[in-house]
Amino acid sequence: MTANTSKARQSTNLDPTLSINPVFVRPGEATEFDRFTLPAGPSLPETAYQIVHDESILDGNSRLNLATFVGTWMDDEAKRLYLEAADKNMIDKDEYPATAAIEDRCWRILADLWNVPDKDDTIGTSTIGSSEACMLAGLALKRLWQEKRRAEGKSTEKPNLIMSAAVQVVWEKFCNYWDVEPRYVPVTREHITLDGHDLEDYVDENTIGVVSILGQTFTGLYDDTIAIAKKLDEIQAKTGLDVKIHIDGASGAMVAPFCQPDLVWDFQLDRVNSISTSGHKYGLVYPGVGWVVWRNTAALPESMIFHVSYLGGDMPTLALNFSRPGAQVLLQYYQFLRLGFEGYRAVQQNSIDVATYLSSEIAKIGPFELVSTGDTIPVFAWVLKQGHTDIWTLYDLADRLRMKGWLVPAYPMADDLADVVLQRIVVKVGLSRDLATALLADIRGEVEFLESLTTPLPDSANGSHFHH
Repeated sequence: MTANTSKARQSTNLDPTLSINPVFVRPGEATEFDRFTLPAGPSLPETAYQIVHDESILDGNSRLNLATFVGTWMDDEAKRLYLEAADKNMIDKDEYPATAAIEDRCWRILADLWNVPDKDDTIGTSTIGSSEACMLAGLALKRLWQEKRRAEGKSTEKPNLIMSAAVQVVWEKFCNYWDVEPRYVPVTREHITLDGHDLEDYVDENTIGVVSILGQTFTGLYDDTIAIAKKLDEIQAKTGLDVKIHIDGASGAMVAPFCQPDLVWDFQLDRVNSISTSGHKYGLVYPGVGWVVWRNTAALPESMIFHVSYLGGDMPTLALNFSRPGAQVLLQYYQFLRLGFEGYRAVQQNSIDVATYLSSEIAKIGPFELVSTGDTIPVFAWVLKQGHTDIWTLYDLADRLRMKGWLVPAYPMADDLADVVLQRIVVKVGLSRDLATALLADIRGEVEFLESLTTPLPDSANGSHFHH
């Protein structure tokens, strides 16, 4: 008998649960769980883990998801901190006083970053994301308007809020949930952002405020807050109506201070009542955490604040959610300490550099025309040139790129430009120049394939076009 034969025979005598992966073939567990009924008995932890793990790997790769604004990368120390704090409930400020103190530090750091007039007379909070932050800011505007109207003996019915038609869906939700009439200023080819144009046609005595977006979801472009404030000054001079602004800085409020330091958009403008942002977007934290800061304590109605006992003193708290993770607040403070001002500037500028590199190369590809370049927040969009092709659309390109693992969405523009189909890329800290070059190669390859077609693909949508 040869040595090899002996080894082979020995291996067949081993316990099969040792020689074959037991997670997949363990007797009684190599079966399928019912999707909608709680199992009658327990499973081994590695079996339950493997089943959940295997199903979740059918998701797209988050690092290749160029549709989402949400952070998809943090370093190893941050991940360790995340696990250490995963059991902390943000709302339990008395039980977790250190986390509560860190939350207070974080929003005060942001207030300073956004040029709040008086650091001792301001208020803010963490939230589960910028959507909750927007809800709180919008509700504050509504309450301030109601209090003023009641003091004047006037009706508090039919409040309205003015915003660009290109706002994120949270503002539609706010108006729906809190019984506020949304007044959408159309997005047009001449006025692709909110810039104060025709604002007097929308403002009246029932206007609770105007929303200015620092980084539109559709294009990445900034609304012109200076122009909006100037127009509101003119309206007040003519009508006496004093209308405040909320800055929806979901992305831009964590980019502009570092990469466009000369841009005036924040509390330097007297009309800015509040500013919100996403910690889990360009705040560079995993989801979900957001922040909102008010200009001063008078800008937030006392009726929205709940007071809890905290270390023998008073701790004001305000939020729509109650129990929520404390870990992300600690991660935000970690990033503030880890990066500092110069670190944030370097990270965000690198993302802008990658975005402008990508947009400049995509502009050279024959069929495309840029709508934005990624020089504000690192987000840009493009369209098919008018009359270029009726064989394929940007939806087809999105489908082809998805087959390569890239999520590069195509979607219609807002309202008056709903016939315009955009394709958009969001560059985040995890998208390196090297990965961007690989993406460009795939875009060029898929465009070459689509250009070679002589008949439309099945279910191909009609393309649309944008012209400046």
